This record gives sequence, structure tokens and C-alpha cells, in this order.
Amino acid sequence: MRRRRQPKKEILPDSKFGNPIVAKLINYIMCDGKKSVAVGVVYDAFDIVSKKTKKEPLDIFDEAIKNTSPMLEVKSKRVGGANYQVPRQVKGDRRLTLSLRWIILAARSRKGQRMAEKLADEIMQAAQNTGTAVKKKDDTHRMAQANRAFAHFGW
Repeated sequence: MRRRRQPKKEILPDSKFGNPIVAKLINYIMCDGKKSVAVGVVYDAFDIVSKKTKKEPLDIFDEAIKNTSPMLEVKSKRVGGANYQVPRQVKGDRRLTLSLRWIILAARSRKGQRMAEKLADEIMQAAQNTGTAVKKKDDTHRMAQANRAFAHFGW
């Protein structure tokens, strides 16, 4: 018998902007429990974004999240000895999770700068609908489109 479903933990908003999505970004960036370092990285990145764009960093960040959030993804399903990539629609929480994950991975994969600068560059590029995180979203959509013939295997 299955256990009952655990309730979602409510993430408290961050101290500077009062935004729970920024708090989630801080938690994803954090390594080895060093939250103060992650807070410094995110706030420095937002300062860099505001200096370079002369706009509110939260607006740029929201635009970046919107541009990197996927609508479709593919899941592997085994049917009769063959694995099919079945396209599925992405629900709200998972869209945000994937978007943040792709932005952070794209920033970490860049070379030769501080993490705050890399994160700021990736956020600004994602807000302009360019960059590695947006490319990852487009690749995911393209994969789902290519495999839409297997959609009838869905859950």
C-alpha cells in the first residue's frame, strides 16, 4: 500500500526582495549548506543585472524564468520491449524547477568569471530569449514535437 502524500514545504521569501522564487534560486545555488555564500552570489548577480540593464532586476529575472520555462517534456516509457520518448505537458512547479535548474547549469558551465557575473549574464540573455538555458528549452520542445506520434502512450 502507498504512503500518504507528503505536504509541500512552504519556502519563505528571501530577505531583500521578499520573493519566494528568489529564495528557491538561492537554495538551488547553495552548495554544502553554505547559504550565506549563495545569498551573496544571487544578490551580486542581481546588482550586476540592474547596473547593466538600468531596470529592476526582479522584472528581468521574471522575464528570464518565463522564457526558459518549458511547456512540454519527454518521459521514457517502456512498451513491449521498446523504450518510447512520450511527450508530456509540464505542470507549474516542475516548470519553475526546470527553468531555475537550466539557468544555473548554463551559468555554471561558463568559464573564466565569478559565479555572480556568470549568473547575471545568463539571466540577462534568458530575458532576451537567447542563451544556453533558452536553447535547452527549445531542444526539449523540439524533442517533444519529434516524438508526438507516441503521445497515445501517455500516462
